[in-house]
Amino acid sequence: MINLFKINRIVLLTLILSVSLQAVSKRGTTAASFLEIGIGARGTAMGNAHVAVVDDVHSLYWNPGGLALMDKSEVSFIQTRWLAGIDFNNVSAAFPVGSLGTFGVAITSITMDEMKVRTIDQPEGTGEKFGASDLSATLGWGRRFTDRFSFGANLKYIEERIWHMKASTVAVDLGTTFRTQFKDMKIGMSVSNFGNKMQLKGDDTLLEVDIAPDQEGNNSRINAHLDTDSWSLPLTFRVGLAADVLKIPHGKLTLAVDAAHPNNYAESISIGGEFNLMDLAFLRAGRTFYLADTDEDGNQLSPETLNVGGGINILIARNLRFKLDLAYGNWGILSDVRRFSLSLEF
Repeated sequence: MINLFKINRIVLLTLILSVSLQAVSKRGTTAASFLEIGIGARGTAMGNAHVAVVDDVHSLYWNPGGLALMDKSEVSFIQTRWLAGIDFNNVSAAFPVGSLGTFGVAITSITMDEMKVRTIDQPEGTGEKFGASDLSATLGWGRRFTDRFSFGANLKYIEERIWHMKASTVAVDLGTTFRTQFKDMKIGMSVSNFGNKMQLKGDDTLLEVDIAPDQEGNNSRINAHLDTDSWSLPLTFRVGLAADVLKIPHGKLTLAVDAAHPNNYAESISIGGEFNLMDLAFLRAGRTFYLADTDEDGNQLSPETLNVGGGINILIARNLRFKLDLAYGNWGILSDVRRFSLSLEF
């Protein structure tokens, strides 16, 4: 039997640790930063306060424990024009398999238009072009262990490429969801991107060296490679609470709060809400507040972004439901981002 009092103490302690202040920014200290881009317009519209809320195919990103809460299969498609003209694409699918739990798969890719290769001697271009791309492929599983507790895990392959260089590794995600007896309030926890470091390797580090320049007759053109640094993945721990604070005959209001502790950025608190009208239409809003990410003068560096959005949920056939979600967020000098999620539930 799960002791609710002990779980609440653990959650409280985790929240306190997650919001502890730090004086030094950790930005730019990890690889594969694309793994931090939220997947699914529902969660991002709620300001990323989603770890205890998610119960659909996008649990593969936010909390694999949420996969166990799915009653039907679902497939999702996302295409977003991200910041700086980058294309963000995701395809996710999840399928409940009875007592075995729910199995899911997701592929995420980041691509950009090719650019000219420029050198000091040829600033207008050498005639070559280069590109850069990121990829992650995820296999997930989630299962209910009691009527209140669920657990899930992901195994993912991660790859980054630029020109003739490549870095890859594997990582795991873990997540749980617990529904309390206090007005069915839910507690969610997840650890994302726990894995090995990434190191770029490829032909672009190739050079010719003379290992014995003072000796005559030696080979002065020995192939060698520069040794690049290894970088950790963006490990993130999230804990959150969610509850239906208002219920009316044709709708309900859900409020959620998350605390996030990443290894490469400031800690943050996310607060979000969702109003559900008859399971047909949804309105959402949320905001993330970053803590202690300042420059030498004490100026805040991280944007405190307000997100808004909505969605529709339409039954188009007996066992086929169409879901469209959208989210909007303003990133200041980086302009705004509009995200769309198209899902089919069957």
